[in-house]
Amino acid sequence: MTTGELKPNEGKFIEIDIDGQKVARYPIKTHVIKVGDKIDDCVDKYVAPYWREGDWVFISEKIVAIAQGRSFPISEIKPSFLAKFLVKFVHKSKYGIGLGSPWTMELAIREAGALRMLFAAFVSAITKPFGIRGLFYKVVGNNINAIDGPCDYTLPPYNKCAKLGPSKPHEVAKKLKEKFGHEFIIIDANDLGAVILGKSEQSIDDEWCKKVFKDNPLGQASEQTPMAIVRIL
Repeated sequence: MTTGELKPNEGKFIEIDIDGQKVARYPIKTHVIKVGDKIDDCVDKYVAPYWREGDWVFISEKIVAIAQGRSFPISEIKPSFLAKFLVKFVHKSKYGIGLGSPWTMELAIREAGALRMLFAAFVSAITKPFGIRGLFYKVVGNNINAIDGPCDYTLPPYNKCAKLGPSKPHEVAKKLKEKFGHEFIIIDANDLGAVILGKSEQSIDDEWCKKVFKDNPLGQASEQTPMAIVRIL
């Protein structure tokens, strides 16, 4: 198999120019990942037939979290009073729910703890009038920025689920490199930008990886391409 068989998602491109360097991003289609699926088996089945020596593999954090059992039907999540209160202050984005629902806010409280969430909200509230943004997620930590919830464009059954970010994403990436010999990046990307959650080597430049995915080549809807081969041309 060759990467020539792989096509870009609608409105996206295989090749991109990054500071004068040509880079190709080949989206890889998979089955709908479920709890209990092994990410290394998915890499071996779907990615390995196409890669070359020196290729990198970028993996959506969403499938790592799902495989780890960190996605939950919203029917099973009972939001607390605090979750219902804090969600009133969340900016809603058309590119994802984030903490903008009581279900995802409840997961954030369970993951980070109520006191940390309240402190982060306080810091955010007193600094925002000065034009300082983004401190909430820095203070709260715990990959809370990777939490997401039900969206119409998400593949079933996850269109009715809320999910945490992946557990120990750096370890996941390092173990994948140990097994396959390629660099692996666990990425949280949408049409607003990208966040690097895990990488197989700490020396990998986060900003370069973000530029590779600045147009979100994996797509934001039902493309079913949660992995990509990245090749420097």
